[in-house]
Order: sequence, then structure tokens, then C-alpha cells
Amino acid sequence: MLFNSFIFIFIFLPITLIVYFRIGRYGYRSVAIIWLIIASLFFYGWWNPAYLGLILGSILFNYAMSKFINRNINRQSIYVLVFGIAINLGFLGYFKYANFFADNVNSLLATSFHINQIIVPLAISFFTFQQIAYLVDSWRGETGGYKFLHYCLFVTFFPQLIAGPIVRHKETLPQFAKNIVGKLNYENLAVGLSLFILGLFKKVVIADTAVTYVTPFFDIATHGGDLTFVEGWVAALAYTFQLYFDFSGYSDMAIGLARMFGIVLPINFNSPYKAYNIIDFWRMWHITLSDWLRDYIFFPVRRSLLRKYRNTHTYLTLLVPPMITMLVSGLWHGAGWTFVLWGGLHGIYLVINQAWRTINSKLALTSKIPLYFLNNISWLITFLSLIVAWVLFRASTLHSALLILKAMFGFNGIVFSLGGNLSRREVLLFLLSSMFIVKFLPNSIDIMSLYKPVLGKNYTKHKSLIPLSWKPTIIWGLLFVVLALSSLRMMITQGYHEFIYRFF
Repeated sequence: MLFNSFIFIFIFLPITLIVYFRIGRYGYRSVAIIWLIIASLFFYGWWNPAYLGLILGSILFNYAMSKFINRNINRQSIYVLVFGIAINLGFLGYFKYANFFADNVNSLLATSFHINQIIVPLAISFFTFQQIAYLVDSWRGETGGYKFLHYCLFVTFFPQLIAGPIVRHKETLPQFAKNIVGKLNYENLAVGLSLFILGLFKKVVIADTAVTYVTPFFDIATHGGDLTFVEGWVAALAYTFQLYFDFSGYSDMAIGLARMFGIVLPINFNSPYKAYNIIDFWRMWHITLSDWLRDYIFFPVRRSLLRKYRNTHTYLTLLVPPMITMLVSGLWHGAGWTFVLWGGLHGIYLVINQAWRTINSKLALTSKIPLYFLNNISWLITFLSLIVAWVLFRASTLHSALLILKAMFGFNGIVFSLGGNLSRREVLLFLLSSMFIVKFLPNSIDIMSLYKPVLGKNYTKHKSLIPLSWKPTIIWGLLFVVLALSSLRMMITQGYHEFIYRFF
């Protein structure tokens, strides 16, 4: 079931909300939580009921492991932690990477290992990473006292189950224990519904429109065809904006849905295409995944190197941690060499970025360059680097990615023709308007900043945006009605596409 489907918007969501608040009206908080768990499992099982057993088994196993670790916090508990992580990664590896591994072994060694095609369970990457973090935090002594029902909802809560954010126990579990659970709050409903509408508009009106400019050219490359210079850049730029609005839209809808139920989720998307460098980009794109990778991979690897070499091999701490972290990020996103190379390329970007910061801090190379000029050059270099990397992320094969990059860099000649039935004016208008939105307009969190829609956002920095902030007024209400009707009209006339991050 998709957030951008009629059955979700007009059947599942209203029924879930009505029953939830009816139960909460009589003070049955535990029953309200049970209802949300049941609704969330139904939402998850809508795609494939067969995998309900997997997520339930994962919940039972990890909760039992965490309780055992909590009761035995000593040196021996590290073995239980390692066992728990290994089981989680084992299931993730089997479902997501077994076919990839077998295909590569066969290709490398000329063997004929055969594994029937494995259908990857929905959201397995998300709920696996979320529960691994919980086990590690249990080992650190941070998770004692949480009830099983609350833990079940922590894992299954449908607004963040499919594509994040990857929440930490300290962010949502305390909220499930509050007296506000199940209580109707009209402010929460208004804020949540507004965010949901903003996200729906981004997804079905902007991101799904980009598909018509992305798919034809990537398909040509997949089948070995050559693209012109303009077609290569249209494909890459359109996908850059498609992915942005697709994931931004999902993030808005997720935090909006949670807010309707009175739950505030952590920020997961914060205008990443405004970043002036790659390090800042990863602090603004898929923030909860970036934080997870930083806390549970980057820092442990870096600390291990520092302990081993005692700062005598500083280049290792500069090179190894970001490369390992981003290669893991690439594999997390998908079982394919395009994803591995995408992660490796971002690892190289991060190494270069950090090396430049180190050199510049010592030599002050940019001290005499006007800040405005420097910021614009930094932004342009960052944005172009992202576009190149996104080609690898989207391409179905390495060969097709190289064909698109070859066209973009002029190896097929600088030809300004645009094939197919696409209108040059429409394509240019879409790309320019998308660029204007992502670079110059406030994002959804900024627009809703007066009501603090997410955790982990410094709202004091956005006082200048208060005149543009959402308020429960007739004008804002009419604007959101127009956005909602435009989105529904697009869904009726052109259907709807699945979320890109749904597949990770």
C-alpha cells in the first residue's frame, strides 16, 4: 500500500485515525497502541502477507536479545550483541544479496551456482538497521525499561516503516508512553495533514512528471543506444530532481502522518541541494541514515584506527573511514555494482572534501576570495558532482551509466537535439522551475517551522522565514486545497508511481 494511493488516502488512513481516537477517547492507551500495531502490520502485509512472519520474528528476536543484554551488561554481553547483529545481517544478506553474490561468483569463477530469484521483503533494510542500533544501544545500557508493545510500535509504526526515517529508541519510544497517546489534537491534525499534502504534491505532481523525462533516455542507454549531449544532461538532471522530490515528498508525508497521531519524527531531509560541499550534503540528505552510518560505522572504524596507529598514520583515518562508510551505504541502497560504485564515488568525494578543508585551514588558500563568489563556486561543484553520481545510482548497468556519462561529457559530440516526443520548452520549464524550488525556496520544515514538525531541527535559525510560515488561515487553507486537488487530479489522469526509496 502506497501513501500516494486512493485506498490509503480515502480508506486506510481515515479508518485508522477514527478508530485510534475513538479508543483513546476512553483512555485505553494500551489498546490504542495495539490498534496502531495491527494497522501498521496490515499496511506492511498489504504488499506481501507472506513476509509478516519475517518482521514479527525479527521483532521478537531483537527484543529478546535486547532484554538479555540489558540484564547481563558485562564483558560477556558483547558476544550476545555480536550474535544478534550477525543474525540480523545474515537475514538481510540472504534476502537482499544472495542472488547478487551468486551471480558474481558464477561470473568470476565460471561456476553455475543457482539460487531461485529471491523477492526482497519490503523495508528490510530499514527495520534491520533500526533494530541493530537498538541492540547496540542496549549494550551501552541505554534502552532499559521499554515495554514490548512500545517496542513493536517503534519498529512497525507505518508512517516510517517503509522508507524511514530510521528512528532511534530515544526519539519515539518515550512518546509512546505519554498520556497524549490516542488523544485527538486538532493542531496536530492540521499540521500533519498540511505536511502530507505538501509531500503528496511533490511526489505525484513534480517527481512523477520527471519520470517522463528520465525513463526514455535511461532506457535507450540500457539497450546500448547512444544519446546526444542534451539528452544525457536532461536524463541526469531530470533524475536528480525526480529523486529529490520523490524522497522529499515521502519524508514530508511520513512526518505528516506521524504528526496526525501525535508523534513527532526526526528530521530526515533538509534542502540537501543547497549544500556547499559533500560533507554538508550528507548532513541534509537522508539524515537518519547518515547519522546511523556515522555513529555505528564511521566513528567505530575511525576510533579503531586511532587506537591501532596512535595518530602515526593520519592518512588512514582520513581515507579509510569515509570509504568504508560510503561503500556500506552503497550496498545498503542496492545489490548491484552501480550502487557500490556510487557509494565509492561519494567516499572519494568525502575524502577530497576533508583533505581540502585540512589544507585550506593551514594555508588559507581561499582567504582572499569573496565569500559570495566562493559559496557559489562551491555549490556548483557540489551539485555537478551529485549529478554525476546520481547517474550511477539510477542506471541499471555500469555500461548504461557509462553511455549516459559519455553523452554528458561530449564524447558523442555537442549535439543539442532532443529525441522522442518531448517538448523542449516543457523540459526546460520543468528543469528551471525545479532548480528554483530546490535552491531558493524554503523547504516544508521551514514553512511549518512555527509548529516544530520534526525533532532535531534548530528553528531559531529561521526567524527570517516567519512571514512565509504556515498558519491556520483561510489563505493557507485555500492554497493547500489547490495543492491537494492538483495532486488528486494527477493521480486520476496519470496514475501514480511507487516511491524510489521503497525498494531499499
